[in-house]
Amino acid sequence: MSANGCQETAEHSALLRLLSALFYAGSSFLITVVNKTVLTSFRFPSYMCLGIGQMITTLVVLYAAKMSKRVQFQDFDRSILLKIFPLPLLYFGNHITGLASTKKLSLPMFTVLRKFTILMTMILEVYILRKTFPKRLVYSVMAIVFGAMIAASSDLAFDVEGYTFILLNDAFTAASSVYTKKKLSTEGLGTYGVLFYNALIIVIPTVLASALTGDFHKAVTFEDWVEFPFVFCFLMSCFMGFVLMYSIVLCSYYNSALTTTVVGAIKNVAVAYIGIFVGGDYLFSWTNFLGLSICMSGGLMYSYLTFNHKSGSNAEAAQELKIHTTEDSTRKYSVI
Repeated sequence: MSANGCQETAEHSALLRLLSALFYAGSSFLITVVNKTVLTSFRFPSYMCLGIGQMITTLVVLYAAKMSKRVQFQDFDRSILLKIFPLPLLYFGNHITGLASTKKLSLPMFTVLRKFTILMTMILEVYILRKTFPKRLVYSVMAIVFGAMIAASSDLAFDVEGYTFILLNDAFTAASSVYTKKKLSTEGLGTYGVLFYNALIIVIPTVLASALTGDFHKAVTFEDWVEFPFVFCFLMSCFMGFVLMYSIVLCSYYNSALTTTVVGAIKNVAVAYIGIFVGGDYLFSWTNFLGLSICMSGGLMYSYLTFNHKSGSNAEAAQELKIHTTEDSTRKYSVI
């Protein structure tokens, strides 16, 4: 391959990484706002049923696309369970704790405490994937965590249950990011297979749990089902649940697990500050606002260092892409 060809290939790869990251950031921003509207503004009583709606939407969309030959992924057999484990458990925990914490916390505090996912992901990649990180990135992560701790220490709407859910959500998100990156290289699964079989496996126990806890009854008897604004927001949340899961897998495919997690910090800048004025459940204090600003500054610095870091020459980047392309060509099913 010529030098110009190597450069073009590397630039194309970088563009795909950036676009997939922006797609995830936008999807994450929109679903956070929509979920907050459904669970807080409309006071929908069942975050679990909202998650079920998102899973069912994912199954319907991907099954219809598979039947129409628009996408391809492996048909179900016993090997699927071994290939995809433990992702369904991690996705289930991530889904439920994420919706629960969205309901319990204000948007700014939700986005601040989500920053601990970055630290958890970095630790998992160091100990599980044996990766190393430049000191500048480590320092920016420390700034994010430091700002989050300052903001949380002065949270005037402190909720033990909400904080528990969000920290569990951070752990599930970090673990699912690392394992998603590993599972995308599994023969036969690919992006759509990971999405479809995760939703298929976890939707049944989620429905059972919702029925046994009385959560499903609360959702069915909710009085705003006859109101168009609520129904529209509920359906939008279901659709955005599918879009978000797809964007996460796509971003994980083109980027590292840590970069996928960091992208969440980019959209959190907008979410956090908009949440001060939208949602009606943020209680202002200067200490909280200062911590929020430090946290956001650290997130921006991390993002800047990540997406402006040039790792090696163009030839090395092209060689890395060539290796991935060769590996992809051996798979029976397409990844995207």
